[in-house]
Amino acid sequence: MLSHLDEKGNPTMVDVGEKQVSRRAATARAIVSLPAEVLARLTGDELQTKKGPVFQTAILAGIMAAKKTGDLIPLCHPLGLDNCEVIISVNQDDEVVIDCTASITAKTGVEMEALVGASVAALTIYDMCKALSHDIVIKEIKLIAKTGGKRDFKRA
Repeated sequence: MLSHLDEKGNPTMVDVGEKQVSRRAATARAIVSLPAEVLARLTGDELQTKKGPVFQTAILAGIMAAKKTGDLIPLCHPLGLDNCEVIISVNQDDEVVIDCTASITAKTGVEMEALVGASVAALTIYDMCKALSHDIVIKEIKLIAKTGGKRDFKRA
């Protein structure tokens, strides 16, 4: 049985009341492919547009989104994160790599917070660059690692 369904198959929030409090962390990654004319605006570690500094804005948006995950995903528990960090870089393939790491000491994990943070940071990059080109692709969003809870996970 899936954890978000009751015995009748109706959606339900997972009861975490009996779970043990532990330190939990998760990292998610989003990859954004930007066309050459957008990447040409890259100066150092920042991409400037008329809307402002793209990566700095995306970092703030990702952190803000991670903090609001319980409001966005219907069955997620609202969590007060201990920390959230968004790191944006450009890899050797000229793709923008967004890593969002969320952490908390609680009874439930923060995978969804990390995934939402990375996703919204990627969407923010799209929004801020779409006036330059619509040939922007958010290629993937995935969980990279999580610790705490029943089992740890690390993508190979």
